[in-house]
Amino acid sequence: MRCVVTGCAGFIGSTLTDRLLEQGHDVIGYDNFSTGFPEFLKTAQESPQFTLIKADLLDKETLTKSMQKCDIVFHIAANADIRFGTEHPYKDLEQNTLATFNVLESMRENNIKRIIFSSTSAIYGEASVFPTPEDVAIPSQTSLYGASKLAAEGLIQAYCEGFGFQTLIFRFASILGERYTHGHVFDFCKQLVNNPEKLHILGNGKQRKSYLHVQDCVDAILLATKKMNNKMSIFNLGSDTYFEVNNSVNWICERLNIQPNLSYSGGERGWVGDNPFIFLDCSRMRALGWQPKYSIQESIIKTVDFLQENKWLLTRR
Repeated sequence: MRCVVTGCAGFIGSTLTDRLLEQGHDVIGYDNFSTGFPEFLKTAQESPQFTLIKADLLDKETLTKSMQKCDIVFHIAANADIRFGTEHPYKDLEQNTLATFNVLESMRENNIKRIIFSSTSAIYGEASVFPTPEDVAIPSQTSLYGASKLAAEGLIQAYCEGFGFQTLIFRFASILGERYTHGHVFDFCKQLVNNPEKLHILGNGKQRKSYLHVQDCVDAILLATKKMNNKMSIFNLGSDTYFEVNNSVNWICERLNIQPNLSYSGGERGWVGDNPFIFLDCSRMRALGWQPKYSIQESIIKTVDFLQENKWLLTRR
């Protein structure tokens, strides 16, 4: 295939880019480097099958030209900053919803019919059904990030009906692993590098979360893409277990061999939109033959090891 990967210099996007190149595909990588890193593209840029376009998805003209003669779009780019969404709400609208509209219009103008979209478990808000299946009634939104992603899903679904597109929509739990650059494990490691004797935790530490290793995530995307035959399919991607944030604190501190003094901001939410319980039903994806290789604990430890080996990330984010 000749593929477009938006957000190719980011955590998930760069990992997907490497895997697509390994499989022999041509990849047009598109990124504005607002949150991505050139270092993540080191392997990709050694390949003659990789072309990098440094531009914003809001630049519709450049985006449309970049997609010429492509077969499929992996739309991974997004503003994933849930925690600070209320401080700059326009970012979610622009970088998630309007950017997705530009991707769809550029596809239409280039007669590209297939789009793979990275959505989020945040669209389930504070769900009342656990594990949460894909066909649950969507509740009120609790974050601007989740709302913007849900709007993007709606646009994609409308283009499938109106213009004959095909789509796979993946609703991710939080993803961990090598090249991870935001989230609580990153924040904890950054705090502990600066001061290994103290760790401040947002909320009460009892928030229950489900995580997935980035390679398991990409395995699922590639498997479903290979079997893609419906107009639209939606898949949850996460683990079959969950953990408390306090469990994560213990695993991180054990790995770093430290015993910091812990403090908490209190309450069951660390910030607006921090859902206190996230646990997805992933049986639909498993029915395709997908099975995660890493447990949540293994994923956290691998993430900590990567950040310890690449401390430059902790100073540049």
